Amino acid sequence: MDLQLTSRRVLVTGAAGGIGRAAVEALTAEGARVGAIDVDPRVRELVPPTAVADLTDAEAAAAAVEACARDLGGIDVVVLAAGISGPVGTPLDRTALTDWERVFAVNVTGAFLTLRSALPWLRRSDAPAVVVVASDSALIATAGMVPYAASKAALLQLARAVAVELAPEGIRVNAVCPSIVDTPMSRGDLGMPNGFAAAEYPVQTPAEVADQIVLLASPRLRPVSAATWVSDFGVSARSGFPA
Repeated sequence: MDLQLTSRRVLVTGAAGGIGRAAVEALTAEGARVGAIDVDPRVRELVPPTAVADLTDAEAAAAAVEACARDLGGIDVVVLAAGISGPVGTPLDRTALTDWERVFAVNVTGAFLTLRSALPWLRRSDAPAVVVVASDSALIATAGMVPYAASKAALLQLARAVAVELAPEGIRVNAVCPSIVDTPMSRGDLGMPNGFAAAEYPVQTPAEVADQIVLLASPRLRPVSAATWVSDFGVSARSGFPA
């Protein structure tokens, strides 16, 4: 299937590693022209245009989006993949306010600021789309990760609210909600420095999530908007009732 992404101009945040980097690689393989933003200077290793910016800062986010958009000649697709996990295994009553605020700043405010800055460019596209990288934690909960789950739920609802608001302008907004992905962040969070080969649960690769992002970015999925694309091997559909 031709996904009609050749020469499409795509902006990816959180592009230095993990899902964001895999998205850059997958989109480039489909012929898209990709701009990349990350607070990590390693984003410069990717093909230009790139920008190093803290997307929780409104002025920095606007400047980074503007710079990439001008180099690309516009923006057709925005992929919001920047995110952090915050404290893992920390009970609510031991969760510091600074940790709570940081998780929401990166996962939610950064996405809001980036999307707000990119909106004028998306409005000029003939097939605009936004793909938000949320998490299955937006829908289910794990003890000790309250800030992360709450932020991903907020991010998912941000995607849905924006999809409704921008529908009259033809701008599609969808969210991918993967379960555990084998990234350096998840390896560190879960104490699996050598990977998940011994895990007793299914784990997906960044490339597999990137494939989902590519599909949702494609103009071929024109009718699909405000979707919550859960990829968790069907685990959340199973009852935990002991019967």
